[in-house]
Parts: sequence; C-alpha cells; structure tokens
Amino acid sequence: MIPVLALHFAVAAGAPWIFARWGRRAFFALAAVPAGSLVWLGSLYPAVYGTAHDAGPAASGTGPAEGSSPAGGIAEAWPFVPQLGIEIAFRMDALAWTMSALILGVGALVLLYCARYFRRDEAGLGGFGGQMVAFSGAMLGLVAADDLIALFVFWELTTVLSYLLIGYARTRLSARRSALQAFIVTTAGGLAMLVGLILLGSSAGTYRISVLLERLPDLAQASATADAVTVGALLVLVGALSKSALIPFHFWLPGAMAAPTPVSAYLHAAAMVKAGVYLVARFAPALSATPSWLPVVLAFGVATMLLGGYRALRQTDLKLVLAFGTVSQLGFLVAVVGLGTPAAALAGLALLVAHALFKAALFLVVGIIDHQAGTRDIRRLSGVFRQSRALGATAALAAASMAGLPLFGGFVAKEAVFEAFASLASADAHDAGASPIAAGWAAVVLAGFVLGSALTVAYSARFVWGAFARKHGTEDTPFTPIPPLFLAAPAVLALAGLVYGLWPAPVDAWAAPYAHSVAAQNAAQNAAQNAAQAAAGQAAAADVPHLALWHGLGIPLALSAAAWAAGALLFAGRGAVARVQEALGSPVDSERAYRNIVGAIDDTAIWVTGRTQRGSLFFYLAVILAVAALLPVLAMLSGRLRLPPEVMVVDPGSPLQLVIGLGIGLGALAAVRANKRFLAVLMVSVTGYGIALIFALQGAPDLALTQMLVETVILVAFVLGMRSLPPQLRDRTGGRYRVARIAIALAFGTAMVFAGLFAMGARSADPVSLRFPELAYEGGGGLNTVNVTLVDIRAWDTFGEISVLTLAATGIASLIFVRHRGRQLGATEDVETGSVGRVRPAERARGAAELAVARTFGTLERDAWLVAGRTLAPERRSIIFEVITRLTFHTMVVVSVYLLFAGHNLPGGGFAGGLLAGLALTVRYLAGGRFELNEAAPTSPGILLGIGLALAALTGVVPLALGGNVFESAVLEFWLPVFGDVKFVTSTVFDVGVYLVVVALVADILRSLGARIDEHVEEATA
Repeated sequence: MIPVLALHFAVAAGAPWIFARWGRRAFFALAAVPAGSLVWLGSLYPAVYGTAHDAGPAASGTGPAEGSSPAGGIAEAWPFVPQLGIEIAFRMDALAWTMSALILGVGALVLLYCARYFRRDEAGLGGFGGQMVAFSGAMLGLVAADDLIALFVFWELTTVLSYLLIGYARTRLSARRSALQAFIVTTAGGLAMLVGLILLGSSAGTYRISVLLERLPDLAQASATADAVTVGALLVLVGALSKSALIPFHFWLPGAMAAPTPVSAYLHAAAMVKAGVYLVARFAPALSATPSWLPVVLAFGVATMLLGGYRALRQTDLKLVLAFGTVSQLGFLVAVVGLGTPAAALAGLALLVAHALFKAALFLVVGIIDHQAGTRDIRRLSGVFRQSRALGATAALAAASMAGLPLFGGFVAKEAVFEAFASLASADAHDAGASPIAAGWAAVVLAGFVLGSALTVAYSARFVWGAFARKHGTEDTPFTPIPPLFLAAPAVLALAGLVYGLWPAPVDAWAAPYAHSVAAQNAAQNAAQNAAQAAAGQAAAADVPHLALWHGLGIPLALSAAAWAAGALLFAGRGAVARVQEALGSPVDSERAYRNIVGAIDDTAIWVTGRTQRGSLFFYLAVILAVAALLPVLAMLSGRLRLPPEVMVVDPGSPLQLVIGLGIGLGALAAVRANKRFLAVLMVSVTGYGIALIFALQGAPDLALTQMLVETVILVAFVLGMRSLPPQLRDRTGGRYRVARIAIALAFGTAMVFAGLFAMGARSADPVSLRFPELAYEGGGGLNTVNVTLVDIRAWDTFGEISVLTLAATGIASLIFVRHRGRQLGATEDVETGSVGRVRPAERARGAAELAVARTFGTLERDAWLVAGRTLAPERRSIIFEVITRLTFHTMVVVSVYLLFAGHNLPGGGFAGGLLAGLALTVRYLAGGRFELNEAAPTSPGILLGIGLALAALTGVVPLALGGNVFESAVLEFWLPVFGDVKFVTSTVFDVGVYLVVVALVADILRSLGARIDEHVEEATA
C-alpha cells in the first residue's frame, strides 16, 4: 500500500515539471497513475475476497506486518507510536476494495477528460493536475486506513486538497469564497470527528479499526464506557454528515460548484463526499445499537434526501441541478448504509457504486455542454440533442440510472434498498434479530425514500429536458462538435451503469462479503444477549439477499412504480411546482445561518481588536504579564501544593553567587531607570551575563557558554536596530500608570518565583534527567550530557527549535527587505532597472560609486579583506577595531568549528559554535561595513538555512529508511592515518545542521538590521 500511495504523491509533486514540458498532454501521464493503481487493486482481488474471516490480526514488529485482519481482507501495519498504540496500518477488505475501485477508476477517466476540457494555454494546470492525483492518493489512503489517526490524517488531506481544487479560479471571488466555505465546514466537522475517534479508541484501548469494531458493541452495553461510546458515535457522525453534505451542512456542496467540472465530477460525485458515506458504512455494524445512531442517521438522511430533491427542482443551472441531486442522493446513501443490517449493507454499497457511475457521467456531460455551448443555463439551452445525439444518448443513459429506471444500475440498487427496508418493516422483523428502533422507523423511512425517489425522477427528467430539448419559441443553441476523446469518459461511465443493471453479478460479488461481515457481527451481538436471538441472527446471516435485475412482482417494484409515476407528474406539472416553490421558499436555509455566524465572528473580532490593539506597548505588556501572573496564582491557591522541604536562597559554599545576584539586581534597576535606549539595553545584557556566571558557578559550562554568546548576539542585534530609533527613552506611562507598572512587574516576578518553588515541591518521582548521563554515554556515544540530549535524546525538540529559528530569520528578512533576500547588499545588479521601479539619478550615481568600490575591493592583492578605508566613512572607522578583527576573525571561526565537533564530549556543540561563528561575522561587519559582510558571507542566508534544516531532517529520515527509529544515532569507530582511532557519532551531522541554521540566522540579522539599514541611512543622506 505504501508504494502505491508514495507513487501518487510523488507524481503529484512532479506534476508542474511534467506540465511545463508536455502541456495539456500531461494529463495522459497523470491518468496512468490511478489506472496503474487500479490494475494493482485488481491483483489484490483474490486475496481480498478469498481470505477467511476468522484470521487473527497482523502481528506487530519493527517492519510491516502483513496478514489477514479480524474482519476479513488483507492487512499490513507499521508501528508508529507504540506507546500510544498508534500504527500506520492499512486493511483492504470488500468495503475498502469497492471504494478504492471507484476512486481509482473514476479518477483515471476524469484525468483523461481533463486533457480536452482545459485549453492548451490554460494557466496553473501543473498545480491542478498534481492536486487531483494527490487527492486520489489521499482518498485511497482514507478508505484503506486501519488506524483511527491515519484515517483522520487522510481525511484532512482530502479537505485541504478539495479547498485548493474548488478555489482553482483564484481570480474569481466566488471560487475563493466557496472554497473557504467548504474548508471551514468540513474542517469543523473533521475536528469534531477527531474527538469522537479519540473517545472510541481510548474506550476500546486500541486505535486499530478492525479490532475496535469488534469491541465497540460490548463497550456500548457496559455501564463504564456506554456514555463515552455514545458521545464518540455522535461526534463521528458530525464528521460524516459535514463531509457528505447532509443537513445542516448541505449548503457547502452546491457552493463548491464554483470548481471546474472535473473537480465536481470526481470530488463531489465519486470521491470526497463519499468519505462520509464510507465512514458511516464502516462504523454502522458496530455502532448502530447505540441509542443515538439510528435516529440521527435515518432522520438526517431522509430529510436531506427530500430537501436536496426539492431544491434541485428549482435550479436553472445544470450543474446546480446535479449538485442538489447529489445532496439528495448522499442523504439516501447515509440512511441506507447507516442502518447496519446485512440487506441494507448490500443495498447501500450497490447504490454507492451506481451513484458514482451516473453522477460522475452527468457532471462530465455538463462540462461538455458548458465547454461547447458556452452556457449551463437551461433557459438558454435549446436543441442540443439534435446537434449532438451521442452526448444526448450518454446523458439519457446516466439520467435513467439516476432515476432508477429498469435495466440500469440505479434500478437494481434502489430495488435492493426497498427490499431491505420493506423486510425490516414486516411483522417478522423482530424474529430476525433486527433492532426494534430500526423496525419502528422502517415504514416511515421507506415512505420518505419513495417520496425522495419521486423527486429524483422529476429532477432527472428536468436535467435531460433542460439540457437537450428544443424549447418552444427558441432557436437552437450554437454547439461546436465534440472531440471523441472528450466524450469518452462520460460515455464509459454511462455504459457501465447500463452493464451494471443488465449484469449485476460483479457488483453483487464485490458487496456480498461486506454484507456477510455485517451479518456475522450482528449475530455475535445477538449471541451476547440470549440464545434465541443468536439463532435468529445466525439465520439472518445465512440469508443475505443478492442483487438482481428482476425479483418478481412485489412491494419493491410497486414502490418503484409509485416513485416513477409521482416523478412524472411532478415533471409534467413543473410550471405549477415552480410557482408553489416560489411561494413557499426553502424550508431550511443553513447557508444564511452560516453567513450570520461568520459575520458575527467578524464583528466580534473587530470589536475585540479595536479594544485591545491600541498601539500601546504598556497595554500589551500589562495584559500579557497580568494574565501570566494571575493564572499560576489561581492554580497555586486552588491546588494542594507544597513548598520543597529545603529552600536555599544562596549556596553557602559559593558566596560569589550573592555578589553576582546583587549585580543582576542592580543591572535590572539601572535598565528600568535608564533614559537612553543604548544604556537600557546594555543594563539588560548585564543581567544576562550575570545569569551566565551563575550557570558557570553551578557547574553548567555549556549553559554558561551558550548564555554568554546569546546575550552578545542579542546585544548586537538591539544596538543595530536602535540606529533607526530616537536615542532618548520618553516615559509615556507616568502618573498612576507608573504604580500599575510596578505592581504588575512585582506580581509577575513573585508569581514566577513561587511557581518554580511549588513545581519543585510537587515532584513525586525521580526526574527522568537523572538517567541522561547514562543514556548519553551508552546510547548517544558522548560524555557531554547537555549536547547529546539536544542532538540525540531530545532531537525532536531541537529540530522544532531550529525550525522556529528558520521561521524567525525569514520573518526578520521579510520585515526589512523590500527586494528578495538573495540580493547581495551593496552590489549593483539592478542599478538601471531595479525590481522596485526606475532608479533615480541620485541612486544611479550611488550605485555606480558602489560598483567602483566593489571592483576595487576585488582587485586588491595586498589587503584582500577588511579594506574599511574604501568601504566605510572616515567617522565610522576604528583602526584599533580593524587590527583586532584581523587578529581574531580566523581564530573565532576555527574555535567555532572546534566547539561544533568537540561538543559531543566537551562544552560546546552546534548551537554554541554557530553563535561564535555568527559573532565572527558580526565583528567583521562592524569593522568593514556591508561590503565586508558580503565578502565574508557570500552565500545567501536562505540557502544556508535550507541546507542546515535539510541536514537535520536527513539524520532523522535515514535511520528510518535503514530499519531504525527516527533520529536514531549510530556510533562509527575507525582509524585514519593522521588522526588515528576516530569515534564518530552520526548525530554530529545533526549538529552541523544546527550550526548552519544558527550562522544563517545571525547573518540574516546582520544583513537585515545592519547592512539594509546602512543602505536606508545612505539613501536618506543622499
């Protein structure tokens, strides 16, 4: 499974490159991906449908485990977070196989269709094609996932990709709004579903879906877990209803018709909206016995079916007719598959296949009409059938299946649905082990299905009439000929629906094992109650119906005939129906409620922002520090907290601590009282250097070294940035605010002190850090516990920190730079035609002067570096500083490299080494200016950041590829001619990545707050 998914995402990533070379023909290459995956899926058919149902779960191990799953099918699993029971697990059973066949088969045809739907010169096809292929992979992963967390990850991937595909026309406001609306609704439902999945998984003690489904029925009956299972089931239904656009979330699907037609045909007919149906089908056998499942599924399903059909009759846009028809059919599907009986399971899966075939075909037909006629409005379309009989026949075949007419797949599936619910409503339903709730609802639901089917017949006829009929008093719509390849995809899908109706045996073979598994699970649940129900359940399990074109005369056929007749009457009286609908309006308007909610949130955000974002630094800090002080105090007052047994203010063995502490306090007071910015920053640095001395006295040389270097870099950054600020500090918060400042500061400091004390007193077990020295030496191969902890024991934390550093450097550059960060500051590539417009004469003269300086800089031989006499104004030069820089720069760089490689066993490491190398660049910049900085660091900081982050990531991925764990280190011992015996730990490569990220961060600060501000000052002076 993993290679197939990797192929989808790899091709998706390379799609822009393919389109750049092949143009629109690249869709053929992309269609080969789901088509090839469909062949692979076909090769799994014997294993999926020939596996015994009593096989045990796949074994766990360090590699993939393959075998049969408890519910049948084939399974494979990779342990991911064993402590939490989370695996990367997949299972291919009958339900997943059938869904996968639809996803891949329809996906391949839609991609072929795209090769003629889009113009040759269409912009953005690379991204669109990649997103379509990635979506097919995400849907495949979703239906095959056998782990709750993996299912959720793929679920959200489909949400993100659908957002991108719906908003393909980025320049259209309607497309962007529709994409955002769909994203918000489905994401909110997905988050609710996540909570439900966690509740179910924690209640069952497993996140493995196949095992979970076996345990849930018993857990739903147990008093200790019944409430958690019931709430979890409801939250899962919220996710399913939102994804499948059921009431009250139905409004996002018609809005999503702003997407290109291939997206509508694939995501909103055959794939994405089926995710909710799949989820209900997967959990229905286990959760249908919970008190809330059937009322929610049946009520919302039938209501959505009726509302969607009602709204479809009001539309004049062909795409919206199909969109509301899809809403209606999704309600139908959820109600059927959610029932949780074997007959309903068989009928629901059969209806799902039929719906994917006819609805995808009809959407593609609409795309052709829109493409060839330039409109989808049924009031403007006329005589299209006379101009393209092949297209009309294709649409008629698909619409007939949608209406459930005989000889088509829709008829076979709908007959099976009527049969399942009619049997449930019969007198012997309770004898067959059916749920009393289901039996009581069956007659009402069946009546709703008949009425919904009548509406389906009516809007199916409305679609065919509106698209192809010649309207009275109108001329034929101009319609260009259709290329055969353009018509191929919908024709194949429509013919498949006809073949399905005439020969339902293949679909019956696909769906029957799923129905049998539902029957077996129902029998097991009944056996837990009493022997009589167990016997009835076993009899029901052995009597799963089959799909057939003809079941004889009976109730299902009579109900179908009633639906056809009522639908025909609705279509024949469409004028009167339209007037009635116009008078009544829509019974449910969730879209207006959504807009009101979003508007209220916007208004609240504006109100809160207006009262909090005042432009006052005092106000911001007061709020932050007050809250940060208040919350710990409340926690300390409300909890049973105690102070540690011994509180030591000063170490008696180190009286120097008291002196340093007094220095820190004086520095803090001086910073508060300073009237100049530079003095205030300098005093703050005094406190930082004092803390570094405390670290050194307490036997933490690594922390002391890092603290010293960090304080120095921060001091330089502040000093450079302050050049653009007034030197004097003006007291803006005098009077009563001064008292408030003092009170908040004292409260915050006191709260933090006591929070630390109470935290130490609350410890009930030995700290895990006591084992770090042993772990560092035995597992990490190093003597420096601090550095080994950073690059090995807690490498994930460090990787997150350097990622934050990368974001911080990017943010600094984006705030300061007008042009891209890769531009050499002081260079003159765009003197004549700068990226920000035409260069003024003064700038051109300055650029010429800079060019002359740069050329002189490059031709000097005797003093090839630090030529400050030519790069700095005389008043900025310091001969003494230049001499010191010449003496110390190379030494600082060498020592930084030493710290990098020695840090595994001695004080140092990549972070300290990178800071020292950054300080070396700082010294050189201060001595020689921005030209000297360009000479010292010619590589763009962005490139260094990327290389450093990539190196760190590589050390995490490579061990995983070799069968180890993420960020696992290896110790290599070898002999070199000059160095002798060498002990090399692979985590050093991670440390090199940290080193490069830190150096790049400092270089970005120097270029942003230093060189860039230099340019601004010189421009202002000029």
